[in-house]
Amino acid sequence: MADNVTSLFRSTAAHSPSMAALTRESDGAGPVDFCIPCNPYFPTPAMFEDMAVRLREIITYYPSSADTITAELCSLLRLPPQCVAMGNGSTELITWIDHLLVRESLAVPVPTFGRWTDQPMETGKRVDMFPLQESSGFALDLAQYAEFIRARGTRVAVICNPNNPDGGFLHRHAVVQFMDAMADLDLVVIDESFLEFADAENEPSVVQEAMLRPNVVVLRSLGKNFGLHGIRFGYLVANPALAGKVRSMLPKWNLNSFAEHVVFMLKEHGAEYAQSLHQVRRDRMDMSGQLSALPGLTVYPSQGNFLFVRLPVGAEGTVVRDRMLTEHRILVRECGNKIGSSSRFLRLVVRPQVDVRRLVTGLEQVLYGTSRRGAAGPEQATGTGYSSGTPAVDRLVSRTNGAGMPGLAAQAAGAGVPGLAAAPGAGAGMPLPAAASAAVPQPVPQQLPQPEPLPQSLAPVAAMAPAAPMAAPVPMAAPAPMVPAATVAPVVQAPSAAAMPGPTPPGVPARGGLTAAQVRGTTEPGPAPVPAAGWPHSQSWPNAAGMG
Repeated sequence: MADNVTSLFRSTAAHSPSMAALTRESDGAGPVDFCIPCNPYFPTPAMFEDMAVRLREIITYYPSSADTITAELCSLLRLPPQCVAMGNGSTELITWIDHLLVRESLAVPVPTFGRWTDQPMETGKRVDMFPLQESSGFALDLAQYAEFIRARGTRVAVICNPNNPDGGFLHRHAVVQFMDAMADLDLVVIDESFLEFADAENEPSVVQEAMLRPNVVVLRSLGKNFGLHGIRFGYLVANPALAGKVRSMLPKWNLNSFAEHVVFMLKEHGAEYAQSLHQVRRDRMDMSGQLSALPGLTVYPSQGNFLFVRLPVGAEGTVVRDRMLTEHRILVRECGNKIGSSSRFLRLVVRPQVDVRRLVTGLEQVLYGTSRRGAAGPEQATGTGYSSGTPAVDRLVSRTNGAGMPGLAAQAAGAGVPGLAAAPGAGAGMPLPAAASAAVPQPVPQQLPQPEPLPQSLAPVAAMAPAAPMAAPVPMAAPAPMVPAATVAPVVQAPSAAAMPGPTPPGVPARGGLTAAQVRGTTEPGPAPVPAAGWPHSQSWPNAAGMG
């Protein structure tokens, strides 16, 4: 595997090779997986044995229709079937949300799950990227995010809670206030794919609120929660009109027989599932403590089933990733291809203590050259270029070189590309100031100009205070990394609206805003919960947020 590991990562369309590909390149046994965020304790061995016994039957016959499987899931969750759409993984649902519900622009904090940036770009939407600041632990300030959305005139807002890759968490009351403030947008998406691993709040989910609102969709994952990524199943919750619009476009048999089998098993295994979530949360605390003890390694507070860590100064993520795989048979997620992150960061999945000890030993040897901590400095490397794994996004970054819309417009004008002089289309959203600037983000988020006074609905958001992070072992301080000049995008003065007419061309970021190249690598600096209604067997099955 040692000779092929780099080519394996370069040739994949995803962030990492599949476990099947890695297994084929080895002696038939895959590495210890700290990359894919699964639940290591669910399904139980007995559940796997049941599926193995029935394997022939499961794969031989067609599954039931998606309506039948969805009805069973909704019976378990006590959700109205007309408010739910099940998909072949959350990626399928994100794709249909983009095609059906996103008209021309979408705002998303970065770094985050890559499909929320890449998917809209691939279909020619404008993506307004709000950079999370390392100086604040990558916490999302909802008041600043709301101001950013108003200044940009964005029509769709996305929040991932907890966020991927950093695990940042927002309390339920703050998310509800944000939804109130954004009630006039086309759509607000709350991606709760990892929320069932959170323990900062008893009832953090907003699924009940989503069903009552005209413009809110909540996305939930089953593969991540149940440790079954290969089955590909997830669901969204929204009011009947929005859910029905997505459901009507899904293939009748978009869910496979394994998904059906697992969904119909769940009602018998609620207690085991709740226990698995409890164990993951305990492992997260233990793993955070062990990693924080490594010199120069920074561990950020997380409410997901993963930890976001910054490597010591001088350590290169791709070198660490490759050596951990070839020398220690451990697969880690290097985050250099996440917009808003860099190769200084890894995302490490929470695993049992026996695996964590192996991880820590491997990191000691790779980072310090010995199992005795601090005996040597981290290996130096030159770094790697940006690659999202998505051609449309890579093309955007490589073609603009940080110049964003002005650079691409100049290229188009020089090449005689038609269409840039056309009048803006309908539904372009709130107009931007005549001379907005596209400055590289500073350690403290800048106050963006507002085209008009904020509406009264923003008053609750403006008063929000950032949610207090979960207590975590204090990491050892490390000097701020030196950002190579090649990765810092130049400051670009955006042309006025009159000088830059026409709709945003496909694959181009927001006018006068941050391009992917500008955002990438920039990492400087309530009320009592309302119980979710109607979950069956509350003593044995988790509630709507996955809490036992």
